[in-house]
Amino acid sequence: MSELKIAVILGSTRPGRNGKGVADWVLAQAAGRPGVTYDLVDLVDYPLPHLDEPVSAKAGSGLYSQEHTKAWAATIGSYDGFVLVTPEYNHSTSGVLKNAVDFLYEEWNNKAAAFVSYGVVGGARAIEHLRGVMSELQVAHVQQQLSFSIFSDFENFSAFTPADMHKTSADTLFDQLESWAGALKAVREKGLQGGL
Repeated sequence: MSELKIAVILGSTRPGRNGKGVADWVLAQAAGRPGVTYDLVDLVDYPLPHLDEPVSAKAGSGLYSQEHTKAWAATIGSYDGFVLVTPEYNHSTSGVLKNAVDFLYEEWNNKAAAFVSYGVVGGARAIEHLRGVMSELQVAHVQQQLSFSIFSDFENFSAFTPADMHKTSADTLFDQLESWAGALKAVREKGLQGGL
């Protein structure tokens, strides 16, 4: 099997966002893991409008009409798994991340995801919402998650300074994610050969 490709999706585009520091930390922790490449996919670089496809991604089987959708589909389609880095806004994930997820369907299918959140209560409620969304997209999401408190893991509520204990949890998250991403890559490859 070829090397796994995992996208670390930065799910905030707000000016002065805290998510960039979190995503950079995730990438630093993942650096050098054998058999896998982790890349940053920053939603700032994919300025998707509110969902503007005339046919839903699930019903349209990838028949996208907008160039921005096609570019986003090509990006997501090229990865075997995802780490979704999300803030918590009003007991949920960010609107920009939910919108980006909703643009596509098949490109998410039979892949794996892990979640990293941050906020007043560590962003845990944002992850709970994302778990339901990703299940609907046929994405296997792993048990281990990382939740960072805006009070204890950020200096002056802005500079990301996570406690050392998070490194061990990150290793577990990567182990689980890579295991599932590899298994589901085999499922997809078998399906392409007419097995599913």
